[in-house]
Amino acid sequence: MKTSRRDFLKQLGCVSIGFSLLGPQALMGRALEADCEMNPFLADNVNAWLQVLEDGRVRILTGKMELGQGIRIAVAQVAAEELNMDPHLVEVNLAETGVTANEGYTAGSRSIESSAMSIRKAAATAREILLEMAAKKLNTDASTLKLENGLISNDQRNLNFYEILEGRQLEETLREPKEFYGKTRRRFVGKPIARKDIAAMVRGELVYVHDLEFPNMVHARIIRPPSYTSTLTSLDDAGLEEMPGFLKLIKIGSFVGVIARGEYEALQISREVNSRAKWKKGEDLPTETPLKEYLKKLPSDTQTEENIGNWEGSVKGAAVQHKASYYKPYIMHAANGPSCAVAYYNENKLDVYTHSQGVYPLRDTLANLLEMDKEAIHVKGVPGSGCYGHNGADDVAAEAALLAVEFPGRHLRLQWMRDEEHLWEPYGTAMLMKIQAGVEANGNITGWKYDLWSDGHSTRPGGNPSSLLPSRFLDRGYGPPGVGFRGGAVRNSKPYYKIQNLNTTSHIFEGPLRKSALRGLGAYANIFAIESFMDELAHKAGIDPVTFRLQHLEDPRATTCVEKIRQNTVNVVPAFREGLGYAFSRYKNSAAYFAVAALVKVEENDLVRVKKMWGVIDAGETINPDGLKNQTEGGMIQAASWTLREEVQFDKEHVTSRDWNGYPIFRFDEIPELEVEVIDMVAEDPLGAGEAAQGPTAAAIANAVYNATGRRVRDLPINSAKKYLR
Repeated sequence: MKTSRRDFLKQLGCVSIGFSLLGPQALMGRALEADCEMNPFLADNVNAWLQVLEDGRVRILTGKMELGQGIRIAVAQVAAEELNMDPHLVEVNLAETGVTANEGYTAGSRSIESSAMSIRKAAATAREILLEMAAKKLNTDASTLKLENGLISNDQRNLNFYEILEGRQLEETLREPKEFYGKTRRRFVGKPIARKDIAAMVRGELVYVHDLEFPNMVHARIIRPPSYTSTLTSLDDAGLEEMPGFLKLIKIGSFVGVIARGEYEALQISREVNSRAKWKKGEDLPTETPLKEYLKKLPSDTQTEENIGNWEGSVKGAAVQHKASYYKPYIMHAANGPSCAVAYYNENKLDVYTHSQGVYPLRDTLANLLEMDKEAIHVKGVPGSGCYGHNGADDVAAEAALLAVEFPGRHLRLQWMRDEEHLWEPYGTAMLMKIQAGVEANGNITGWKYDLWSDGHSTRPGGNPSSLLPSRFLDRGYGPPGVGFRGGAVRNSKPYYKIQNLNTTSHIFEGPLRKSALRGLGAYANIFAIESFMDELAHKAGIDPVTFRLQHLEDPRATTCVEKIRQNTVNVVPAFREGLGYAFSRYKNSAAYFAVAALVKVEENDLVRVKKMWGVIDAGETINPDGLKNQTEGGMIQAASWTLREEVQFDKEHVTSRDWNGYPIFRFDEIPELEVEVIDMVAEDPLGAGEAAQGPTAAAIANAVYNATGRRVRDLPINSAKKYLR
């Protein structure tokens, strides 16, 4: 052996926890193993993505997080394909600073497009290098060797990967392989290989961040102010040390937390402290004017996003002219499990276990917040309850870190309560959309004008501590993070249709509630408005809505999706007060294509029930069709829940939607029957698909309501607002 076992293990980097399907007791131990070194690496080297284990199996390193979307099995399939290895022999290590490449956030439906394709290249490069090395050892030509399940062999001898490498790792630079098995052989890629974690979820066995346990671990709770802008004026802490389990009260400005031996004890102490805290009232939230009207009056930064031809003249001369306005309220991530984190601080080193979607951005932001060297902070991604977007995961991690620094030497666990999750997470922002268009006598859209009003759609941690909730209560001058990512607001604001004259203008305001990235960002509202309006234009022009869309599509892949969705519903005959509606979009106008149909029933009380939905998705090359279907079905269900039921409510002081009654989401008996067809385009690149269903689903439901009742719904949510426009 050219490399000792000790050095070999060091080369594997710091893999702090192996998240197998064990139990929380299996996780007990120190965050960083004694012999573990976090060495810097280059992301264009093979070993940044792939490592060989002692038993010849392979470990894959992805900078992405498992959010329930199935990234773990998908990247395992990609690697297994290139190495001709059973996927269950491939171990996947999720995002971890100093271990995995810095891939930013798990966001924007980019995990397969970016991380999985980097892993594919690394695995294919590794295969070629291993075959070349084995050929030298066996004194033969590489083309005569057989590679399967971690072994390379000829008629006389088998060598596993570990033996071939003689204890070292593949530090060679990535290269363009001669062949990608994922394109040519597809033994594992393109197959619905089951996720082992699903059964474990059902049995309650899967390890989440909430399940982590460490020796002598303590528990914490935060004392919440009454509003976003409240400040602490006084706090009577007399006698708290006599309460069972009390360890420490921490107060930094208006940020207050308690630490106790047990979780229930921490809860009881926090309630007592909360009753003693006195706060200065902050600014009132706007309640005297309906939110829809209030947002329109806010100061805004107006910018032309797209301007082609003469939309105004084209509309004025059109045979059919039409305009309409649409509205989407604030909505929640509404994760079933509250946010949670574990932090450990000792000797100027900080370890954080979190379900954040971006471990490196969180690390850099914590470094600035805590005034620490970022290299002294280790952030390990651990699956949470699942979330698409920036929810409370980063906030609870920051709160745990702040408390751990004040209580060194013991692991500290902090879990939010349900009302904390509802009241303090960053929401998906409210939006207003206004469209005006004209249609020629031949049915072609001649001019199109689109205006949108929106807050920014992402204030994720990116180094600025203002993005973290606790920062605004530290009395260090931090305030709200501002508008954030403007580009999220205009996502899918340009129709994916042939329109010669169009103008898109954005009006970006700073709204009253905390907001950040939520699945689809602005695409949900923009596509809802555009696809609802396309339906309205078709009816005004006297053309079948599906035919009208096909008439304006130039992309053959888009046309295929729309034609298939019509074919898949050709035999559907809606009954009395039922309607069938259609919609289509290409997410971000560059990712997955998705067409959808919705069959709804409008009850006598005007409440809408979705009976069935059909979907057709083209996400390019499909890695796991079952996973892609799951993603799409989940998106359709979530979007239907947003569309029919969800809206954040607030009074002058704070948000009032503090539980599942105040913020109702779909229950199991409301979930419609689903039928999704996947178009696998093997020769094409994979496309992001996780957010493709959101906007089209909303529009299809609204269009179905019109077909059932003859009434247009332009304000969401449908079942709450009940604002039907004739």
